[in-house]
Amino acid sequence: MRPVLSFCLFVSALLCLPLPALAAKTILIIGDSLSAGYGIRPEQAWPVLLDKRLSEKRLDYSVANLSISGETTAGGRSRLDTALKAHKPAVVVIALGANDGLRGLPLGQMRDNLNAMIDASRASGAKVALAGMRLPPNYGQYANDFVRSFAEIAKAKKTPLVEFLLEPVAAQARYFQADNLHPVAEAQPLILDHVWPTLLPLLK
Repeated sequence: MRPVLSFCLFVSALLCLPLPALAAKTILIIGDSLSAGYGIRPEQAWPVLLDKRLSEKRLDYSVANLSISGETTAGGRSRLDTALKAHKPAVVVIALGANDGLRGLPLGQMRDNLNAMIDASRASGAKVALAGMRLPPNYGQYANDFVRSFAEIAKAKKTPLVEFLLEPVAAQARYFQADNLHPVAEAQPLILDHVWPTLLPLLK
């Protein structure tokens, strides 16, 4: 076979090979039991439903859910650097603070932790969204200061905010387990629908 013909056939064969799929970008979710799927099957939790929605919409993202039941902002902050290095996320969703509030931990400490997590995530090249929480009214002024902390951080850092992660289900007891704290499986799609409008612009 002539060298020129052989070369042409080789090039043609290369052009016919399928291109390797590009690696999906990662959305890192670092939260507590509300995102870890406490009391329900892991695949029912809203972060897993998010992963399925991304696939259905053919968006080139996958979800790494590093949420742990009982996690505080201090715990999340201590784990974040390792998570950023391991996953190299394009987007980080910080859904922490509920356990700080329920334990009555100093709000200045919570704010410092959340600010540090936002800064570290951005320094790694990721976009950031923050999910806020609320406390029962029996926490008094502390509850008011607690919920205001998320809005103040989001404004100061110019960070997209889901004002209250459980907003679509909070007023309906049927969406909660017997402890009245953790959402049931039926609540998870509603939580995802609530988070989605804040998250979607970060995927563009």
